[in-house]
Amino acid sequence: MECTVSWTGTSGTRSHMGFVAETGSGHIINMDGAVDERVPTNGGQNLAARPMELLLAGTGGCTAYDVVLILKRGRHDVHGCSVQLRSERAQTEPKVFTHIHMHFVVTGRNVPAPAVERAIALSHEKYCSASIMLGKTAQITTSFELQEL
Repeated sequence: MECTVSWTGTSGTRSHMGFVAETGSGHIINMDGAVDERVPTNGGQNLAARPMELLLAGTGGCTAYDVVLILKRGRHDVHGCSVQLRSERAQTEPKVFTHIHMHFVVTGRNVPAPAVERAIALSHEKYCSASIMLGKTAQITTSFELQEL
């Protein structure tokens, strides 16, 4: 897997902290920092997601992918899956994630709760590289709800 991240440099007279990532699969992702008026040269312009937000989003995508795939392989009639992630970070550098809670909402017909619970567990224990990696610094908790079609 490869990725190239490039600083986008200056915007007008102000230097900013924007970056563009080009993934090995040819996709473009913009990143930026928060506006920091105390130190204008260190801040971003709030034009795109923060890098740590993308890390969290990628983890959500990784685990939701697993959950859907596991449920479909189990021949469950799943039609939707979303995961809401809430995180806490360390107060001091490096500001790693210390707690992540993932709440899954699975939509389908007659999808049994134990199957969803098992799919989430398998993702976090065996398949989702991102959540397993983040689990080295963060306590990861999960919950889920089923929505019947």
